Amino acid sequence: MKSRTVTGLLFCAPLIIGLICFTILPVVASFWFSLCNYPILEPPKYVGTANYAELAKDDQFWHSVRNTFTYVLGAVPLGIVVGLCLALLLNQKVKGIKVFRTLFFLPTVVPLVANSVLWIRLLNPQQGLVNSFLRVLHVPDAWLPGWLSDEHWALPGLVLMSLWGAGGGAILYVAALQDVPAELFEAAELDGASPVKRFWHVTIPMISPVLLFTGVMGLISGFQEFARAFIMTKGGPWDSTLFYCLHLFNSAFTEFRLGYASAMAWVLFAIIFIATAFVMRSSMKHVQYEQ
Repeated sequence: MKSRTVTGLLFCAPLIIGLICFTILPVVASFWFSLCNYPILEPPKYVGTANYAELAKDDQFWHSVRNTFTYVLGAVPLGIVVGLCLALLLNQKVKGIKVFRTLFFLPTVVPLVANSVLWIRLLNPQQGLVNSFLRVLHVPDAWLPGWLSDEHWALPGLVLMSLWGAGGGAILYVAALQDVPAELFEAAELDGASPVKRFWHVTIPMISPVLLFTGVMGLISGFQEFARAFIMTKGGPWDSTLFYCLHLFNSAFTEFRLGYASAMAWVLFAIIFIATAFVMRSSMKHVQYEQ
């Protein structure tokens, strides 16, 4: 028995060593750095909670928090709704439906950098396809959004771009829809329930665990949004797309304030933990798990 335990530990050793060296130790180190003044090129100096106190007085920090919450509150619910609508269409039994499922899923496997470059072109105020489509709908040029060059439209533009990956969630919803027992729909139809009522009282409760999963994962990834803003806007114009993680990155690798950035990272961990716990707690009465 002992030899089998030793053999098992030896096989697990690479994973355990990697977990300790590349996850646990960096996490512990980041907490220590958050209590230090650490300009990267000099040894860290312990300053206690000074970095956290500075965060509370930093207007740019609170601005990045507002931008991030605005993005999450826009992108996550819209992503779920659009993904669910796509799933209802992709769940139809028509010829060639697998091709359409593949086409809608493809944007999720395209590298984010390529997606960002593509959407810079699409959101171009003069030549982009988005505004060209609005012109086809006879929207006056004076009303056309400036998108990434306009501080009022840059953040909505990034929310619009986030819907590009709704096909990934749609595939999960399709799988959930196909797992709903057909007899439940038949029973509801016999009781006189309309299609809308069948959707609301049968479909939604039965796929609610998947909706919760995609919502929580979208929440976590939304709070960590970085690449789109870094590539497309650099946080501009006028800091309108300065997300939390972009501000954290700038603090660490532009201003060389690693201790301050580490404090921001731990505050972000607390925000995500509290938000996730709140969603999980509030969903207990609304999520229907199969018995």
